[in-house]
Amino acid sequence: MLHMTFVRDSGNISREDTNVTVKGWVQDLRNLGGISFLTLRDRHGTIQITMPKKKIEPALFESLTRLSRESAIAVTGEVKESSQTALGVEIIPTSFELYSEAAVPLPMGVVDKVNVEMDTRLNNRFMDLRKQESKAVFGIRSLTVELISEAMAKKGFISINTPKIVASGAEGGATLFGVDYFGKQAYLAQSPQLYKQMLMSAGLDRVFEIGPAFRAEHSNTNRHVTEFISFDGEMAWIDRAEDVMAVIEDAIDHVLRGLKERGKNFLEIIGKEITIPKRPYPVLTYSECLTMVNNCGLPLKHGDDLGTEGEKIIGDIMAERGSDIYFITEYPEEAKPFYIMEKEGTDLSFSFDLDYKGQEISSGGQREHRYSELVGRMEKKGLDPEDFGSYLDAFRYGMPPHGGWGIGVDRLVMKILDLQNVREAILFPRDVNRLTP
Repeated sequence: MLHMTFVRDSGNISREDTNVTVKGWVQDLRNLGGISFLTLRDRHGTIQITMPKKKIEPALFESLTRLSRESAIAVTGEVKESSQTALGVEIIPTSFELYSEAAVPLPMGVVDKVNVEMDTRLNNRFMDLRKQESKAVFGIRSLTVELISEAMAKKGFISINTPKIVASGAEGGATLFGVDYFGKQAYLAQSPQLYKQMLMSAGLDRVFEIGPAFRAEHSNTNRHVTEFISFDGEMAWIDRAEDVMAVIEDAIDHVLRGLKERGKNFLEIIGKEITIPKRPYPVLTYSECLTMVNNCGLPLKHGDDLGTEGEKIIGDIMAERGSDIYFITEYPEEAKPFYIMEKEGTDLSFSFDLDYKGQEISSGGQREHRYSELVGRMEKKGLDPEDFGSYLDAFRYGMPPHGGWGIGVDRLVMKILDLQNVREAILFPRDVNRLTP
């Protein structure tokens, strides 16, 4: 049954209701002479307002049939059974209220079967989000965040919030947005990385955060934005990076199973089915991935980033093997941030990525918890330890072995729903060229 906004209550319209008031937008009007039909839409769906010309007041008939599409109205009327509507009911109006009449023409259609360019959709996001398909994406996104929190609570993690205005970056200054902070140089946070680690020294042991992060990357692609929502976690007293990977696997599995079960209505609107990947997720090494892409004609050498093309090649190969999601481990230490632990006696690191359908959605690993080795990693990366005073203090007085991860929520939703552009999963995206709306 259809949820509609009632004056008297919020609930389902049923055959037991006699008179109701529903509120929404005028989706469509059909005038057939002696009878007219108005389709009213709200967040949950549509209902038909049926207007027999001889059975309702002439002024009411005239006013309703002259409304422009997407006008916001309330209609009061009698509920009647109908074999001609999907809901099995229709409303015969007795009165209506016009809240706001829509201007003509519309900047873009809501139900018209016409392809609209991404820029047009984003420039008129308020209108684009009136589409049931667009709204359903954000129903899935909301449920995804809810399921992440559930999964973390089951694992004994607590939710935290860390500063988004910081004195230094977690990964150097190349992709930092500068901020004038009362005459001092500050930056928008790239991630909560440094604070998560400090909390391991504080004894909180297991923390996670779902919050904004900022990257000043000049990447104008369908998978990059400058502001995104990141799901970050950190856990102490680990023995190896695989301990962290196991928690991520549990969390992703919980999300996918929860969406498949509790997001059915949204998925039906989008026309998407979710396949639950087999567990345990396969684990590839960086070296194995290099061999795979080399054999496919991509001439990468040790130390090179796999990049978009390399990730796609590996994704295609793994899909043929029946695996949509998999870990890639043991990246060269030089390719990873200073806080990642080196694999002693090699040029590798205790790091990993989680790729989903040929695209990286997570990066993480075991952290360097030993003070002197951490300072050495900073200096090796050309960073000045003096710039990280508060962070390093947390390592001076007993830091347990720990590790963690970051997962882009926007990109995760994009891959779950097979969206063509990550911006479709963000209400008001920010990228190199977009600062409004």
